[in-house]
Amino acid sequence: MIDLHSHVLPGVDDGPPTIEGSLEILEAAAEDGIARIAATPHVRDDYPTEPATMERLVDEVNAAAREEGIPVEVLPGGELALGHAIVLDDETLRRFGLGGNPSLLLLEFPYSGWPLDLRDLVFRLETRGYRVVLAHPERNADVQADPEQLRPIVDAGVYVQLTAASVDGRLGRASASASSALLDAGLAHLIASDAHAPAIRAIGMSAAAEAVGDEALARWLTHDVPAALLAGTTPPPRPAQRRRLRLRRN
Repeated sequence: MIDLHSHVLPGVDDGPPTIEGSLEILEAAAEDGIARIAATPHVRDDYPTEPATMERLVDEVNAAAREEGIPVEVLPGGELALGHAIVLDDETLRRFGLGGNPSLLLLEFPYSGWPLDLRDLVFRLETRGYRVVLAHPERNADVQADPEQLRPIVDAGVYVQLTAASVDGRLGRASASASSALLDAGLAHLIASDAHAPAIRAIGMSAAAEAVGDEALARWLTHDVPAALLAGTTPPPRPAQRRRLRLRRN
């Protein structure tokens, strides 16, 4: 599996404070079947991460993982707040490219309220040559109330990332139901851990894949689409969903 959203870097945001914590996440990722994981530190007002800091920490964590024999490759990236993404210059955006793809950006969907300028923001980034992945919209109350609100954005070419802990129910009934609705409607494209620590925000990719209840669809969400996005190619067609999700309810 390929995990394109995590907070594995130490001491830069609300992820692990030390590199030991980073290695604990990577050990859990390896046990969960993940081969590559994107480090996507927050880039926003409370965590104004610089690309040079992210790049240095990616190198340090990769070196520590190799020394410990942990077979997981850490890729560069950033989770960009909507307001930050549109004002950053192209050199900075390319350095924060998701998984090292300089034309792919992970944008943080807000947890409350619908961003009224979202379509315009996406269009402006597209005209600058970027493709957009929206992080965890299923955790937003407006999306939970009406998942179809995302359809115009998806139709415009945006990819939607669900958090593993939402899909398998660890983040509660509302996020689980929204994940199910988005998948049933064809409005979600990949699952990622959004791991912050080996706890409730832990990896859990395999549990989420199992909760999908369809092996082909789970592979598309956890490997096929992420791999294509990293390579800068168009993802393969979504396999037909043969059964509804089996979500664990809290």
